[in-house]
Amino acid sequence: MNEGARQSRCAAVLGLSERTLQRWRGNHGDDADGRSRAVRPVPRNALSAEERTEVLRQCNLPENASKPPAQIVVELADRGIYLASESTFYRVLRCDGQQHHRGKARAPRPSYQKPTHTAHAPNQVWCWDITWLPSQVAGLFFKLYLILDLFSRKIVAYEVWAEENAEHSQTLLRRAALSEKLASMNTLVVLHGDNGSPLKAGTVQATMGTLGFCPSHSRPRVSNDNAHAEALFRTAKYHPTLPPKGFADLESARQWACSFVHTYNYYHRHSALRFVTPAEKHSGEDRAILRRRKKLYENARKHRPDRWFRKTTRNWNPVTFTSLNPIDPKTLEKTLKKSA
Repeated sequence: MNEGARQSRCAAVLGLSERTLQRWRGNHGDDADGRSRAVRPVPRNALSAEERTEVLRQCNLPENASKPPAQIVVELADRGIYLASESTFYRVLRCDGQQHHRGKARAPRPSYQKPTHTAHAPNQVWCWDITWLPSQVAGLFFKLYLILDLFSRKIVAYEVWAEENAEHSQTLLRRAALSEKLASMNTLVVLHGDNGSPLKAGTVQATMGTLGFCPSHSRPRVSNDNAHAEALFRTAKYHPTLPPKGFADLESARQWACSFVHTYNYYHRHSALRFVTPAEKHSGEDRAILRRRKKLYENARKHRPDRWFRKTTRNWNPVTFTSLNPIDPKTLEKTLKKSA
């Protein structure tokens, strides 16, 4: 600063505020650091060293090792012992690095890996889930079961029932296996769902093994591990044909589901599939359709090049794969570094 440097720049180099730098220079000279001489008096009501030791000893007794301070303080009070308040117990534990699970509770929670699957063709990865359709009776809902092919987004099986149970899930799986002729396939089909009992029951798992399914489930307490099925339910519940006042009975709900599935599979142009229908993607017809679109756009660009500002036309290349919960490259790099 004596050579003309700005005070703000000097304070930034020292990691101090300008006001702190001014106060130190005014009180102790140009080269004094006030932090080394700071006097922090001990509060008069602070615990003594013996009292802190006793608090830690009580918390680490075998009978108290798995209890929070809220219970320890009360039990000591019932025995006629008062050492400190509950908040002081927490503060002492925190200062000593013990403000965490103790005793048997120290065992870490089980880590669940994020379910990640990639489909390069139909009938490789399926997603299924259950949603509720409203009825005209308050509190009464019909249960819509859907199985979605991850690669083509085609609904390969569906059904509406009045309740959720494992028997309905087994019936739906058998129907889907028959419709897609899985018996003639030599590979397992990954079937991803949540942790609900209708999708994870023991009888359902046994049926999966018999039909050639490889079960996959979302992580506990995670709501977005089955995003494609949830997106389909959003499309269904906001469909213009859904009755705003609910369905009168189970038969009307089933009729609507039949109409919706047919419309979705054969008329809904999916944005993630280059705007071809799920049925066209499932059968492989999308490649010829996209080739025609690409040729049309290229001819239009040649006819009026002044209307095209980019070097290429719209991307009409077929979608070659679809991933469920793809791993972020940065996250994968961090995981590999930790494992190394």
